[in-house]
Amino acid sequence: MNLTKDFLERLNAVTAKRPKTVIQFILKHGYVTTEDLQKLGYKHAPRAARDVRELGIPLVTFRIKNANGKNIAAYKFGDATELKEQHFKVTGRTALSKALKKALVDKYGAVCFIYLQRMDESQLQVDHRVPYEIGGEQDTNNIDCFMLLSPSANRAKSWTCEHCPNWERKDYDYCVSCFWAHPEKYTHIADKEQRQIIITYTGNEIEDYLRLIEYVGIEKAEDTIKQLIKKYILEQ
Repeated sequence: MNLTKDFLERLNAVTAKRPKTVIQFILKHGYVTTEDLQKLGYKHAPRAARDVRELGIPLVTFRIKNANGKNIAAYKFGDATELKEQHFKVTGRTALSKALKKALVDKYGAVCFIYLQRMDESQLQVDHRVPYEIGGEQDTNNIDCFMLLSPSANRAKSWTCEHCPNWERKDYDYCVSCFWAHPEKYTHIADKEQRQIIITYTGNEIEDYLRLIEYVGIEKAEDTIKQLIKKYILEQ
C-alpha cells in the first residue's frame, strides 16, 4: 500500500476513536472487513466507515469472501487525489446541537419521523434528512433540513442510504424526494418505485401485536400485515 506523505499525515491526524480504529487497521492490514469491525466492537460497519469518509478520507467499498466462503463487504483507502479535493475536519461533521433537537421536538413532538413512535425525548436522535455525504452541512437554523429518529430508524436509514444507487450519484434533489428523507411526501424508497405503510402499536394494541408475533413469528409479522392490507384494498 503506497501512500503519499500528505495522505499519511492526514490519517495520523485523526484522533476520534472510531475512525482512528478503522484507519489504523487498514494501515496495518491493507483493508478492513465488516467482520473485522464487528470484532473491534462496531456492530454497524457502514457507520464506522462513514465516520472515516466524513473526515474527507476516501474509502472504497468492495466484496471479499470470508473463511466460510460468504461474500462480505470490506473497505480500503481510495484515490489520494480525492483527499485533496475534500475539506478535512479532524473532528468530523459538526455535532448537531441540543437546541436543534429541542426546536424539532417543540415543532413536531417527541416522535420518530419514520416509525411515528412517540418516545422519550432523550432516546430520539437528530439526523440530516439528506445524508451528510450527499448534502453536506445544512443550516441548523432551518430545522426542516433535519429529522428526529429512533435509534433503530437511524440505523435502518443509514444502512439503506449507503446501499442506494444515489449514494454514488449524489443527486441532492433525488434524495429530497426519498421516503427516508421525507416520509410524509416522497416518490421513491431508496431508488425503488415503492410506497410504504408504517404501523405503530400503542396502549392496548401492543398486546395484539405481541399475540401476532407469537402466532406467526417476528419475521412473518410484517409481511402478514402487508398481505392483509393488500387483500382489504383489492376487496373494496
